[in-house]
Amino acid sequence: MNELDNKTGEKQKNYLIDVENLSFIYENTYKNIIKEKNESSSVEKTQESKEIEENFLDKIKVLRKINLKISKGKFIALCGNTGSGKSTFVRTFNGLIPHFYNGQFYGYVRIFGKDTIKEKISDLSLNVGLVFQNPENQLVALTVEKEIAFGLENRGVSPNEIKNKINNILDYLGIQHLRTRHPFELSGGEQQRVAIASILALEPELIILDEPTSALDPKATLDIVKLLKLINIEKKITIIIIEHRLDVILSYCDEVIIMNDGKIIQHGSVRDVLNAQPIWQTEIQIPKYIESFHFLKEKGLYDGYLPQNLDDAAKILEELILK
Repeated sequence: MNELDNKTGEKQKNYLIDVENLSFIYENTYKNIIKEKNESSSVEKTQESKEIEENFLDKIKVLRKINLKISKGKFIALCGNTGSGKSTFVRTFNGLIPHFYNGQFYGYVRIFGKDTIKEKISDLSLNVGLVFQNPENQLVALTVEKEIAFGLENRGVSPNEIKNKINNILDYLGIQHLRTRHPFELSGGEQQRVAIASILALEPELIILDEPTSALDPKATLDIVKLLKLINIEKKITIIIIEHRLDVILSYCDEVIIMNDGKIIQHGSVRDVLNAQPIWQTEIQIPKYIESFHFLKEKGLYDGYLPQNLDDAAKILEELILK
């Protein structure tokens, strides 16, 4: 249900993810900088020197004053330059930051209304599933079915229910034939499906994937993205995927988040993001067909929206030719 805003008295929408003034710097980085500062200065700190130090720390934070609200049921692409803070950012959603990766944490992150500072990682994992870039980093069992059972057993699910869940997940993902295989005997795409299966069995409301297709060929990449969209629609699970292959993912996204230098510089629908300036000021690789229309727009030869996919591009091009 909606709650009343304390200041305005108006109904305030409940968000799946609600981030306010989030900043973070890893502990080792912070300690090393403070140590260097102390060793290089023996004089008493003035108010001016303290302000200079605070400004300096602000510049080296991995995350810098992030504000974000995400509604349930979205399929979202999180994009940005290398080192922009994407992986660090999503680790705040399941409490890995700051409970596992220690550091200076400012602001708050609320997932399903829960403050991640106050919640245990184990409790947050009931709602938030994380699939790593390399699936081998999270595959621990000797067979696929035992891999899917692992998280369920840790939660105390009954053997009969575990058996039913394994059968249902294997059928749903079309990997029954992999049931007794060792995860490390599988292809990259199959391993990624198993990693997704192990998370999906836990029935989270949010699944985050950190560049899950980086080691896959184009066909396997498209298969995984289509699978994720199917899960998003049929299971009504919110999906956030860090992805650099925009040509594959844009057709399936509801929203795009652009990060740069530890900040969110834009968040909106795919159409709004492509047709605004921030994404074009980053090093994100935009599909060539979209770049072509952007070039035409800059030259004054086209004044419509940039296409979101190849079908849109073909339709727009046909309309331009027939004019």
